[in-house]
Amino acid sequence: MHVIDNTEFDDSIVHLKFACDVQSCKGACCTLYGGMGAPLLDEEIPILEKSFPLIKNNLPAEHLKTIEQNGLYEGPPGAYTTTCIEKRACVFVFYENGIAFCAFEHAYRGGILHWPKPISCHLFPLRLDRFFTEHLRYERISECAPALERGKNEQIDLYDFLSEPLKRLYGDTWYERFLSLCQTEQTRMDYRLNCKGIQAT
Repeated sequence: MHVIDNTEFDDSIVHLKFACDVQSCKGACCTLYGGMGAPLLDEEIPILEKSFPLIKNNLPAEHLKTIEQNGLYEGPPGAYTTTCIEKRACVFVFYENGIAFCAFEHAYRGGILHWPKPISCHLFPLRLDRFFTEHLRYERISECAPALERGKNEQIDLYDFLSEPLKRLYGDTWYERFLSLCQTEQTRMDYRLNCKGIQAT
């Protein structure tokens, strides 16, 4: 366990290789079965409502119908989530060639929105738990196996892959401290492994 300011994070985050491979996973993180959509911060609700008119034309008719019936989000304050289709797909998903994409992120990349998407989605596969302190943890799901394989093959660190949402959440200064800690811990791990290798020979 490591701590920067008031945020704790697991050792696995420091050492993990990870890079999304949507051609293989088909955007599975947006369509996971579970009954609830992506967690939303209370302060994201007005942003969601303001942004929706700019992305609604990209959504499937079934999703628009569900939004009309059930709303953009559900749950009580402090525990809001995006609405889902049949306990699976987020209502803000659209499909291209069988791959699920976030309509908010699509509009953001296209310069239409200044908001990428809910921070819980942006951070995935990291989850943010907020109790007495903030805690970042890696959520392992089988659908992300291709991302682990790609990260390993291309030597992409999870902390590099998620630099944009981490900076968005905590700021550049925090991220630089986080990056320095991760790199230091990796160097220590490499040193220990090399020492074991020398001893073994």
